[in-house]
Amino acid sequence: LMRFYDIQRGEILLDSRNIRSLELEYLRSAFAVVLQDVFLFSGTLESNIRLGSDISRERVLAAAQDVNLMPFINSLPKGLDHEVNERGTTLSVGQRQLLAFARALAHDPQILILDEATSSVDTETEIQIRKAIDRLMEHRTSIVIAHRLSTIQKCDKILVMHKGRVREVGTHQQLLAQRGLYYK
Repeated sequence: LMRFYDIQRGEILLDSRNIRSLELEYLRSAFAVVLQDVFLFSGTLESNIRLGSDISRERVLAAAQDVNLMPFINSLPKGLDHEVNERGTTLSVGQRQLLAFARALAHDPQILILDEATSSVDTETEIQIRKAIDRLMEHRTSIVIAHRLSTIQKCDKILVMHKGRVREVGTHQQLLAQRGLYYK
């Protein structure tokens, strides 16, 4: 999707344009990716949300508020200016995930990719993160890769993959009614 590898067959269209014809900077700026393992850089919380872009502090704060990260930020003496070490080892897994969601939201992508973004958090943290995901997915195309059904229940279309092939397609309710792989 982001042309880290060139397409071997077929085509991928973004707004009816083949991604091969798009400039890489433009193409990649259309996406935000939240992975299972969040990488944080040494610097402040704010710089880890900004990632070198010229996003305003107000936008960073709004994104943090929208993904429920502000209670944590407000508990820190330096707030957004709190220093983070590389990999964010002083933060919990849930705090790192919420920071990644704030990062994605602050960049306001056209397309959001969530790749197992809730798989390494406990159930209580997942509930908080699920609210952040709902906010993040609002009004944008989202591709969600997940094993937890709670992460994908609200998706418009779910593709059930098994052994490298699409086996079932539908909404959560449709797939449950089929009593197939998704149901199992």
